[in-house]
Amino acid sequence: MSIGIAIIGAGIFARQEHLPAVQATPLLSLKAIYSRSKASADKLANSAAKPVRTYYDSPVTSSHTLDHLFARKDIDAVIIALPICVQPTVIRKAVEAGKHVLSEKPIAKDIDTAAHLIMWYKHQRREEIWSVGENFRFFDPITFAVEQIKKLGGDVVTFSVDLYAFIDENDEFYQTAWRQKPEYQGGFLLDGGIHFVAALRCLLEAAAQSISTVRASTSLIKEDLAPLDTLNANLTTVNKRNGTFNLSYGSKFRRDCKIRIVTTTGAVAVSPSEVIITTNDKRTTQEKTYKFPPGSGVRKEVAAFAESICSKEPNPRGSPEQAYLDLKLLQGMLESGEEDGAAKRI
Repeated sequence: MSIGIAIIGAGIFARQEHLPAVQATPLLSLKAIYSRSKASADKLANSAAKPVRTYYDSPVTSSHTLDHLFARKDIDAVIIALPICVQPTVIRKAVEAGKHVLSEKPIAKDIDTAAHLIMWYKHQRREEIWSVGENFRFFDPITFAVEQIKKLGGDVVTFSVDLYAFIDENDEFYQTAWRQKPEYQGGFLLDGGIHFVAALRCLLEAAAQSISTVRASTSLIKEDLAPLDTLNANLTTVNKRNGTFNLSYGSKFRRDCKIRIVTTTGAVAVSPSEVIITTNDKRTTQEKTYKFPPGSGVRKEVAAFAESICSKEPNPRGSPEQAYLDLKLLQGMLESGEEDGAAKRI
């Protein structure tokens, strides 16, 4: 029997990723869609393969509110993709209504909010599963690289994250009102940058390492991306190895997206379409390139969420605790930037 699920939020990511992922997962059956406006809920519903009921705040009705959606007995789970500051309240309401929850990253706007939410969830002592949707943990190039790093072994020598992109007024994500005037730290650095923090943490964990200290500089290149659009940080691991984290959404003439992990036995370089493995057989350096088709990891993430409901075993890649540690590292870098590069313990 399939799991009845609703999508809460009808924005870009719900349209491009969540709806196709739900439809591609045999364990799930889409029952409803909620958005703040009837128009946006209906628009997403019209893209669904089968008719689904819509719920909304505007115009006001007596039977189409979010509370009415939560009251439905045929809905067992929800995917929540709402503005960052709104999500914690809706996560609570969903769990209290007896629904399993897959909420979009980041877990919250800051670590204090995230910590309180996790504590509240643990004290509920309920059977509902709450996963945080960090699709990079399910993204094929990342998961493949994780296994390659484990096979390589050795100790971490250095590492780097380089993401340079350009967000202008034509970007569809920029056009969402809550992103233009963010009520959370970091702006796009938090909203988009959290993915690359999660990816770095996954890869370092495969090499049995984690970040202990950060020193960062932050700046704003494009005024319309306030409060910040650029972050450059030096990171130190628990075994005293150093690496860099460079992230900018205001870089018009440099575009880059690559994560590198270098160990004493080889190196792994990850980009959205390929993974390059470099090793040495004492005489020559060998380099192998593995190509990957376009993807995001969301379909596998949603499928894993459905499987966790069936097995009653949360998938560790979606744990709120992992999402908290992602946020803690990124917030540490942002706070260091505010304090002119002061060292921050993670």
